[in-house]
Amino acid sequence: MIEVEGLQKVYGNLAAVQDLSFRVLPGEVVGLVGPNGAGKTTTLHCLAGITIPTAGRVRVAGHDLAADPVSAKSALAFVPDEPHLFEYLTVEEHLRFVARLYRVGDVDRRLPGVLREMELEDRHGALPGELSRGMKQKLAIACALIHDPKALLLDEPLTGLDPVGIRRMKATILEHARAGASVMLSSHLLHLVEEICTRVLIMRRGRVLAFGTISEIVASRPDLAGLRLEEVFLGLVGLEDSVEG
Repeated sequence: MIEVEGLQKVYGNLAAVQDLSFRVLPGEVVGLVGPNGAGKTTTLHCLAGITIPTAGRVRVAGHDLAADPVSAKSALAFVPDEPHLFEYLTVEEHLRFVARLYRVGDVDRRLPGVLREMELEDRHGALPGELSRGMKQKLAIACALIHDPKALLLDEPLTGLDPVGIRRMKATILEHARAGASVMLSSHLLHLVEEICTRVLIMRRGRVLAFGTISEIVASRPDLAGLRLEEVFLGLVGLEDSVEG
């Protein structure tokens, strides 16, 4: 489970995230959406322990991220929107290196399945420079999955993937959620969010505009009844802009 209470992150006079509270339950996929500058990546960085919050509390699989960071981070995996790979490690060496960091004892058993799941079997000896953008993305996600995390944070996970890769990646995300992982993904692809997410958190300028199932969000706004997520999102953001204006 991922638990967030009163999360705030302030940079000087800019409040990137303000009073954010929510839970992602085991088996759940929560979509994090919002316009550019909404605070999505900052939120994910705070949940992953990359960025230290100004205030608030984050717990991952029951471990407080501030008080017990090693246990919390051992239970999670974060995949950024831009893969960060080691130039002189092959695909297989990346996976073995990450497995060693997370003290995965049965890496030889897990490795073939992860390579097969990410369609990297034939590229296990390739260096990052030999991989396409989509294959690099698959490698980054394979590294995230090798230790079977209880919490999975994904920032634009479909970037660079072809239609077949997109279909397989959606299946992978759902499979790991069904296995009990708490999944949170940020994406501008609202049809993806609508298709695989159980709940949606819509942000604007660091604040929550709405959180719940699409049906719950629409039920609280009768004027948005019958609309798809894209229209709901644009309606909420448009209304926010009109209020601010």
